[in-house]
Amino acid sequence: MPAITWGNGSRTRQFSAGETLLQVLLDAEAAIDNPCNGKGTCGKCRVKVVAGEAPEPTETERRLLSDRELENGMRLACLLKPQADLEIELVHKERKHEVLTTGIMPEFEFAPDVEKRPITIRRPTLDDQTPFEDQACTQLDVDAISAEVLAAAALEPGEYTAVVHNGQVLAVEPGDTTGELYGLAIDIGTTTVVCELVDLATGTVLGDASQINAQKVFGLDVLTRITYEFEHGAKGVANLQKVIVHSINGMISELCNETGVRRDRIYQITVGANCTMMHLLLGVDARCIGRAPFAPAFARAKDLPAANIGIQAAFGARLYCLPHVSAYIGADIVAGAYVCELDKQPGNVLFIDIGTNGEIVLASQGKLLSCSCAAGPALEGMNISAGMRAAEGAIEEVRITETGNELSIIGDTEPAGLCGSGILAVMRELLRCGIVRKNGAFIKPDKLAEDDFRRQAIVTADDGKRAFVLTETPERMLVTQSDVRQVQLAKGAILSGFTALLNKASIAMDDLDQVIIAGQFGAHLTPSSITGTGILPPEVEDHIVYAGNTSKTGAYMALMSGAVKRDMEQLAHKMDYMELGATENYERLFSNCLIFPEYK
Repeated sequence: MPAITWGNGSRTRQFSAGETLLQVLLDAEAAIDNPCNGKGTCGKCRVKVVAGEAPEPTETERRLLSDRELENGMRLACLLKPQADLEIELVHKERKHEVLTTGIMPEFEFAPDVEKRPITIRRPTLDDQTPFEDQACTQLDVDAISAEVLAAAALEPGEYTAVVHNGQVLAVEPGDTTGELYGLAIDIGTTTVVCELVDLATGTVLGDASQINAQKVFGLDVLTRITYEFEHGAKGVANLQKVIVHSINGMISELCNETGVRRDRIYQITVGANCTMMHLLLGVDARCIGRAPFAPAFARAKDLPAANIGIQAAFGARLYCLPHVSAYIGADIVAGAYVCELDKQPGNVLFIDIGTNGEIVLASQGKLLSCSCAAGPALEGMNISAGMRAAEGAIEEVRITETGNELSIIGDTEPAGLCGSGILAVMRELLRCGIVRKNGAFIKPDKLAEDDFRRQAIVTADDGKRAFVLTETPERMLVTQSDVRQVQLAKGAILSGFTALLNKASIAMDDLDQVIIAGQFGAHLTPSSITGTGILPPEVEDHIVYAGNTSKTGAYMALMSGAVKRDMEQLAHKMDYMELGATENYERLFSNCLIFPEYK
């Protein structure tokens, strides 16, 4: 069979006729960007053919790749169907990413529902033949110990430590291990994953690890990953679960190596995530979330042995998954509502987690009304011609001046692309300078005076439409008309959700007392970018506060308190969900919200 070779000859994979190069690389677990799940729309799965005969480029490749790139052997893996041996070079580069791990935290009482208790097993006598299990049960005040735990413990007379979770004995360990009681708080985002190692006796965070969600190779957003399940069935479900569990196990190893904590002393793991990510973690088919009426397979909290899904921790370790409200208001938002104490806030408070989906909760007089809007991946740096994640080389802030563009770049290095905050910053500047009109169209340069600096900044892109030159070095980077439209759609989705909630609750914009912005993306946004692009109206700029990674904070609080778990489950039941698509005149509202603010 013919084969694909990459990594300077270190990796080889055979393939069958009809397979795309992307399928071959994904099966081999190669690192390659694939935001659109092989649909040929994003142009990010680029590879360089260095040897062998490749089929002629498709029309889509000719549209998404420049003539120079094609001449240099650049191709799109999702559209290239090799027919003979090929040697390729992966142009995707893993960069150091900025991942948000911190956030606000209210005061609460530490009371984990897993504990360690010492016990003593006496040697039986003819006068006292009490079984070892009965001796342990009496000391622990439990009814029984499972055969599995007894088999693993191999009890004999001596000193032991029992691990007890809500009245159930998880394990019995030889000796006194009461000083070793650890847990993990995990936030699984669509884009990033954060894991904290916690001393359950003190609540001290011993270390944290973070990485880009490994499911990115199957699509950047929840819908493309669900589409992957539609296309691959049970195999797709298994593959998506496999990569996230492998990532978690890798982060556990990293944390244990850094801190010296043994992984077999980690007894409880709590997870905050959106509803789709939680389905993918537990290996539950998520296709129901991707089709009407969008009802998830489950929304309640889940408590199960961590080993059931392959997480490698202590014998008997428990995995607790926070509860959801609906398919698109997940445990991450329930955690955020709890951490920000929305049900206890006086006045009117808006909570929003801006990302691929914009999840919004309006709190008014103790009542919580929520909705979700499909912002799309543009605000995560995808579906943008020069888009990238928040990693080294990403432009995160822009200022357009008559003497040139001032750029703030992550890592203080050469610009490699635009991350989400950079995209909004440049959009704010294009509007402020009048380069883009309120309808989202670029101005016509021939309408400007010869000495107007904007005239030279607007060029014609490969698609024949106008574009803005952001930088000329090390390579020309453009902000295209398509990029503007992507941001416009995201802005319209978020603002329409925001407005629909206020209308439903009969609350005016001026009645808002606070706007809380949470999540990875929101933490990097300045209030001027949020209001300057019209994502939120200017009336709220002085009311904006940042809450950080409330999903991870909620997972930490649940880890440290059984009462918090119960409170979150009750809160999820109290939150009402509003389906925007079923809202009267929503199409008109969305259309109105597409209009950008006009600077004067």
